[in-house]
Amino acid sequence: MKPCISTSRLRIGSYADDAHRIERTFRFRNFREALAFVQRVGELAETEGHHPDISFGWGYATVSLSTKKIKGLHENDFIMASKIDRMLSQ
Repeated sequence: MKPCISTSRLRIGSYADDAHRIERTFRFRNFREALAFVQRVGELAETEGHHPDISFGWGYATVSLSTKKIKGLHENDFIMASKIDRMLSQ
């Protein structure tokens, strides 16, 4: 697999992109909501076979997507980011 982009820095929706990963921090009202979001992202990741790095705490969850195999970004990272965004609107 080859990286699908080679930019130094760009912004895609609410995701920050440094050409190696895209990352977004989501805000929630409390820990319970952040945990529920992380669980939903985990279920999606298992279904898709594409696993982001996630950190979370009281009122936030940060999702970082990259393709480890190529040490950069691939189309699948953007697809997963889009699916995570759509998950929030449901």
